[in-house]
Amino acid sequence: MAEEGLASSRRDPIKSSSVGNVAGNRRRQQAVTVGKERREALVRTKRLCREGIVSDDDALLDKEMVIDDEEDEVLNAQTTEAVGELKSVLQSQGKGVAQKKVESLRNLRRLLSKSDIPPVEAAIKAGAVSILTHCLSFGSPDEQLLEAAWCLTNIAAGEPEQTKALIPALPMLIAHIGEKSSLAVAEQCTWALGNVAGEGEELRNTLLSQGALPHLARMMLSNKGSTSRTAAWALSNLIKGPDPKAANELIRIDGVLDAIIRHLRKGFFIAYVHAIGVVFLFTLLGLICRDEELATEAAWVAVYLSALSNIASSMLVKSDLVQLLVGRLATSVSLQLLIPVLRSLGNLVAANSQTAYVVLVPGNEITENAISALIKCLGSENRVLKKEAAWVLSNIAAGSVEHKQLIFSSEAIPLLLRLLSTAPFDIRKEVAYALGNLCVAPSEGSYQPNVILEHLVSLIGKGCLPGFINLVRSADTEAARLGLQFLELVMRGLPDGEGPRLVEREDGIDAMERFQFHENEDLRTMANGLVDKYFGEDYGLDE
Repeated sequence: MAEEGLASSRRDPIKSSSVGNVAGNRRRQQAVTVGKERREALVRTKRLCREGIVSDDDALLDKEMVIDDEEDEVLNAQTTEAVGELKSVLQSQGKGVAQKKVESLRNLRRLLSKSDIPPVEAAIKAGAVSILTHCLSFGSPDEQLLEAAWCLTNIAAGEPEQTKALIPALPMLIAHIGEKSSLAVAEQCTWALGNVAGEGEELRNTLLSQGALPHLARMMLSNKGSTSRTAAWALSNLIKGPDPKAANELIRIDGVLDAIIRHLRKGFFIAYVHAIGVVFLFTLLGLICRDEELATEAAWVAVYLSALSNIASSMLVKSDLVQLLVGRLATSVSLQLLIPVLRSLGNLVAANSQTAYVVLVPGNEITENAISALIKCLGSENRVLKKEAAWVLSNIAAGSVEHKQLIFSSEAIPLLLRLLSTAPFDIRKEVAYALGNLCVAPSEGSYQPNVILEHLVSLIGKGCLPGFINLVRSADTEAARLGLQFLELVMRGLPDGEGPRLVEREDGIDAMERFQFHENEDLRTMANGLVDKYFGEDYGLDE
């Protein structure tokens, strides 16, 4: 159904001369791609498993056994031999065979955990996947199931073609995250499936067609932190799109929304305790780190739900999620958590007008807290937070006049103006949208918006015009269009014909004339139209 996903019209290019018509839905369909880029810069989409689900004893041993890359050839040979040994044990019978199976599996698992680039190819060529799948047979001891699933987890962390080799094992992995297996086995299988889902759309579709999603959703409802954390990570990989079907299905599963809220709320309490300086025990600090990790994974699920599904966005806005996201922004110092929290908030503001008009109401405490938290991110040294915060502010600034006035009277303005002239290009473009939206009143359709003169005059007086003219000169067509739109506002809106004179003074005419023979027809028409209208034959005669 069309209303369940993103409307394709939301990414149409801006056809009027209004900065405000960009509104909150700009970049909507790029949310998934942007989120994926952000995440992969911090946390690998696929994760090698070195620490055990149940015990840390083997993890300590494995960490001591990490080898140099020069020994890859030896490691490959050992892996081939280990798979052969496992195959031989499976064909054996008699007393002690069960323990030999576990020992052989453990030996193979250690080999697959030794290096940052494990000997996955050698294991696959030796026939490990079919043997490990056999070792997942129901009725086998948990120790055997855990070791087999662990081996498959690390094979799934390999290259794309190596991950695809796990397709025959997927039905058994999915079966073990049902209710018949122990929680430890189910969690390890969830990890393996998360790696498979992280590989790409083709394998995600395979997992969805085999019914993985409801089982993973049930795992996220667990009260055990590591289980719900692993399941949330796997789900965020599974629903990341671009098809919204999985996101729509997930949000409809009973308990999922409550679980996301619960995981974020728990993390929010711990962050608050940390913020006021109460934490003083190392054990409690460890719990805080774990709960922040859980909150981070839950926030990434919210990112993809809000980016892909209008149904999910509506449900999330009606819950306590916005308040929790604002609270996390204000208190957390974890970059890995702040990015998905900020992205989720931005998606909700962009997707659902209720977020700005019903939840983030000017005058409400939550709205003031949200603006303060965004200002904190805007002033951060981290470029990702700056860009995301500018994007969220631009979407809020596309709202009512009251929202625009709230931002205009805040400490965000000096930061935005500085970033417009000094920040990297991608941040400057986001900042320009925010400043541009502050200068136009909301409008319907493609009509020219009314200029908010007080805001425009103030921002021009504080030196923002050269920044927009630099955007006009850029090779990026979206940025150039935005710059031209702002110049139109200046030349039309400033009283006494001051606008064209200011634009001329900053070499704006030269910037526009570069589009005289430009290949982009929209930009060419827009720029030539502005030059003809404001700098025609009659320009300057009054003077």
